[in-house]
Amino acid sequence: MFQLHPLPAFQDNYIWMLQRPDAPGQVVAVDPGQSAPVLQWLQQHQLRLAAILITHHHPDHTGGVAELLASQPNDKIKVYGPSDSPFQGINTPLDDGDQIELLGQKLDVKRVPAHTLDHIAYYTPYTDPQDQVQLFCGDTLFVAGCGRLFEGSAEQMHRAMQFFRSLPDRTQICCAHEYTLSNLNFAAAVEPENPDIAACIERCQQLRQQAQPTLPGLLDEEKRINPFMRYDQPAVISAAQSREPDGCDDEAAVLATIRRWKDNF
Repeated sequence: MFQLHPLPAFQDNYIWMLQRPDAPGQVVAVDPGQSAPVLQWLQQHQLRLAAILITHHHPDHTGGVAELLASQPNDKIKVYGPSDSPFQGINTPLDDGDQIELLGQKLDVKRVPAHTLDHIAYYTPYTDPQDQVQLFCGDTLFVAGCGRLFEGSAEQMHRAMQFFRSLPDRTQICCAHEYTLSNLNFAAAVEPENPDIAACIERCQQLRQQAQPTLPGLLDEEKRINPFMRYDQPAVISAAQSREPDGCDDEAAVLATIRRWKDNF
């Protein structure tokens, strides 16, 4: 497992910095859209960048890569990312099912196209449903939400959510944006009688009032609060049907309806 350090960037991004006790002095950056927060943090803690993980091509996830590489010109820093990405800064392309090792920790790769067609997620391997897992899911899965369908389809997002739901309940969700309270407000509109959503809102409001991140999330809770992961639940299906009575024939259609609702919420 990694030690997790979410660095705020832009208005609501997080750049995840990953450390391991058995790899002192080194760190991995996930989706560094800006270089300045990373460089400042590296200098403050006297660390060197060992690798960069990219989940997809959007500039707020890739914009800092070139400057970070230039800051350590004598190091051959690997930039991992999707093999079919439009982003040209990836020097170590990855495909579905690949496994890499960083700072002594293995990471598996899963293609999750939907938000973008090149999107991948990284997660620590597990052998038992009770294992704790760390998931770096970019903009596909958020706490209580999912990414907009800029390039992919609702069917692809449904498949991604099925994969995420299959992970152990103790999976930590390390997504890339502080959208939690906005997502929870929408989740409450979809399921106004869901007590788990109300409890999560209260906890996350307290965290934000203390300027603390609401991340990482926990998969066990996501299954109880995230409408995009609850596409098979009667309350969510009913809410979707109230919006589009003729458009909810299957789970992917329910997800699509909820996503369109969220787009204009």
